[in-house]
Amino acid sequence: MTDDNSQPLRSSAVSAAQQPSAVAPRARLRELSPTAMWLTAAVIAVLTAAVVVVLWWAATSGLNGAELVTARLDALKIGLSIGVGSGGVIALYLSWRRQHSTERALAHQEHDSAERRLTELYLKAVEQLGSPQAAVRHGGLYALERVAQDNPRQQQTVVNVICAYLRNPYTPPPEIGGPRLLGVRRPLLKSTERPRSPAATLNGGTRETQLQEREVRLTAQRILHQHLQPGTDLDHPRHDFWPDIDIDLTGATLIDFFFIRCRTANASFRSATFIGEAVFIGVQFGALADFGRSEFGGNVRFIEAEFGGDAWFGGAEFGDYAWFDEAKFGGHAGFFEAEFGGDAGFDGVEFAGNARFDGAEFGGNVRFDGAEFGGDAGFDEAAFRGYARFEGVKFGGDARFRGAGFGGDDQFDQPEFGGAEFGGYAWLPGAAFGGAEFGGDALFQGAKFGGNARFDEAKFGGNARFEGAVYGGRALDPAEHGVSRRADEPAAAGDPGPGWQSFC
Repeated sequence: MTDDNSQPLRSSAVSAAQQPSAVAPRARLRELSPTAMWLTAAVIAVLTAAVVVVLWWAATSGLNGAELVTARLDALKIGLSIGVGSGGVIALYLSWRRQHSTERALAHQEHDSAERRLTELYLKAVEQLGSPQAAVRHGGLYALERVAQDNPRQQQTVVNVICAYLRNPYTPPPEIGGPRLLGVRRPLLKSTERPRSPAATLNGGTRETQLQEREVRLTAQRILHQHLQPGTDLDHPRHDFWPDIDIDLTGATLIDFFFIRCRTANASFRSATFIGEAVFIGVQFGALADFGRSEFGGNVRFIEAEFGGDAWFGGAEFGDYAWFDEAKFGGHAGFFEAEFGGDAGFDGVEFAGNARFDGAEFGGNVRFDGAEFGGDAGFDEAAFRGYARFEGVKFGGDARFRGAGFGGDDQFDQPEFGGAEFGGYAWLPGAAFGGAEFGGDALFQGAKFGGNARFDEAKFGGNARFEGAVYGGRALDPAEHGVSRRADEPAAAGDPGPGWQSFC
């Protein structure tokens, strides 16, 4: 990395180091002033004299001769003993107080010394990340890892520095980079390639230095992956787990990114570029997870991922397979205008909030078998080029497919909604299959419509099958819901047409 690229890291490190410590301020030594000491001595003397007087007069009344002398001597001894004892107690207290103050001073000195060593180690590690030598940058990452592991209060700061490093511009060597496929194949897009900018210079831009930087980045990714894994027992996480960490990898270039079984708070991967695989199996996002406009060049796996808050994939480009099977979305899920170049799987996915796929383009096959939509499901203007299957889907809210397109140029794979349950409004008006109309069969066998269901202006070139479909507690009558005849076979007078024979 060049000195210019490292400057932001150094600045952030200095700013963090200059922030006030969370430790309580140093306690001052509080010794008794001379006035207080004289006052204490005077009080002891007065008390001693009072005891002597009481014992001298009150306790010896009625005595004569030798007995009187002996009693008064005893009173004097007792009074002096009390005075000496009181003075000893005060002396012991003062000695304890002095010792305690000394120990506190030493403890604070040791703490200040440790804080200085920590700050020096942290600043040195950040400075190493700006070194032109790859080995030195590696050392800086390992030093930061040690700082975070030994000082839990610094874990978020260290993660911020590592993320800032990964956000620095980087172009891999030619055999790793190069043109990449976009999410959708022809003819939905005019071009299948997006040219990359020329390789960024790195110590002259040599292939060797780019490969070295690639290894440094893989080390940074490994540190994040290792320390954000709580382990199998969530009640007793691993000793090296860093909890409640926010991740900000906005615009970062990530290579073969593995984030398996990790747990974070907020996470931003917006506009990030994933080269190779991106594996988020079993990951737990505590709050917002933002993947908007990210580019995934290889396979993507969010299998069994849990999104505690909203999840955004709007405008994301999936160049190859994208699997979200058994994932759970606790908030809203946004896939607006996302582009899926290969097959996509959403089997068994649970959407607690609204799920919006408006304008999404599915270049390969897509399945939502057994998926549950707790809120509204929006597929307006979505394009399904391959096989689209919604077997056993449960739509808790409205299901909208207005202007959705199913089918490709060369062949048509019919959509299947067999066994689907529509709890709200089901809208498929103007849906285009294979162009302006349904190019083949559309299967809704066993579907259950709990709310209104409309198919106005939808045209079926093949059969639209509704065997076992139920609406309002009785068999669904397609004619009542706007289903038209087959487009290529007009019905004779009084005859509903052959395309209707399989409806009920």
